[in-house]
Amino acid sequence: MHAEIISIGDELTSGQRLDTNSQWLSQRLGELGIATRFHTTVSDDLASNVAVFRAAVERADLVISTGGLGPTADDLTREALAEMLGRQLVQDDASLEHIRALFARRQRPMPERNLAQAMFPAGSRPIPNPHGTAPGIAVEAPRADGSVSRVFSLPGVPAELFEMWEQTVAPAIVTLAGRPQVIRHHCVRCFGVGESDLEAMLPDLIRRGRVPSVGITVSDATITLRITSVGDTSEACETSIAPTLATIHECLGTIVYGADEDELADVVLRLLIERGESLVTLEWGHAGLAAAMHQAVEKATNGKSADRVERIRAAYRGGLTIAGPERAGSLLESNVDWTQLTPTSEGMAVALAEATPRGLPSTWRLAAAALPEFLPRANEPNRFHLALNGPIGTRHFSLAYSGQPALLKPRAMKQAINALRLALLQ
Repeated sequence: MHAEIISIGDELTSGQRLDTNSQWLSQRLGELGIATRFHTTVSDDLASNVAVFRAAVERADLVISTGGLGPTADDLTREALAEMLGRQLVQDDASLEHIRALFARRQRPMPERNLAQAMFPAGSRPIPNPHGTAPGIAVEAPRADGSVSRVFSLPGVPAELFEMWEQTVAPAIVTLAGRPQVIRHHCVRCFGVGESDLEAMLPDLIRRGRVPSVGITVSDATITLRITSVGDTSEACETSIAPTLATIHECLGTIVYGADEDELADVVLRLLIERGESLVTLEWGHAGLAAAMHQAVEKATNGKSADRVERIRAAYRGGLTIAGPERAGSLLESNVDWTQLTPTSEGMAVALAEATPRGLPSTWRLAAAALPEFLPRANEPNRFHLALNGPIGTRHFSLAYSGQPALLKPRAMKQAINALRLALLQ
């Protein structure tokens, strides 16, 4: 059994609102062992809705729609389903009584237009909405090959959608599916090579039809490998995933830095805590080091005990952003004449790493010189410079600053933090 999710509304197709219902429903379906093959978004247009439902029932065993069940003229789901099925809309008295009772409890008269919410395609069943005026619709839709697709239409209000899913829809799907299978995902986070180079390092793992499957996505220079297994139990899925996970680690080594939602800064922070060491970042201008590390600290301290929070915050002492020679002189103890250094140079990165931040002693200092100007027509790619000072002494790194302009700064920040990660692993 596989599914399609249809999200309905002009506010979605126009980009005014983000469709989070589809994401939530896909996750819940996955927990029931049902793969979602299509996400469809359609505007509040009757002909378009009918066409979308017709296509969905032919290609999916299970269709879940959200939105379009309100009382206004642009709420068209019930009409679209009726036209798609070739049936009349009929009133459900129990649903109408529920809607009237809701208005009575709220001490408000029920507008005439809310009568529409008690209308259902003939042969369908209402899905109770305990705290809302929009009942859902459950119906079997015949397909050209003589089989049927099960359609569940739910309101777009997330709180109502969630409650109706848990109370009615999920149990019904489990019954339809018989013994549900389990779907489990394991995400491996990688950094340090390009997407095509990484794929070449993983022989046959990303082949279509492989079990378990391995997908690859890239975001801001971070590569995520997503291993997906389907089985009768969670344990069976984990057993299936384990050999593939081991192969990835064996092939990629330290290119793998974490799992699931890990960022490089999260991993560096954990390593510092484990080693009982500390870090200060220094940036000439703004490379994003302090922002990334502060975000990691906030994530790590969320919900933790006071003593644990103290340990986490001790691992990252803070970050200094240097705006010019005068500020460097006031924040750093050093014999360097800052006016004599080019902001984007190797010398600047090394001088920052070897200076002592006033009042911020630390085990490690990670420094970034100013990021160079992006010059798309340059014959040679620009370089940016960073330096790391700590128990290993001082190391300098010169890295290419070229590529898609929007990715240059986040990639530079990640390259700097990754240099520290690799040093901490030695």
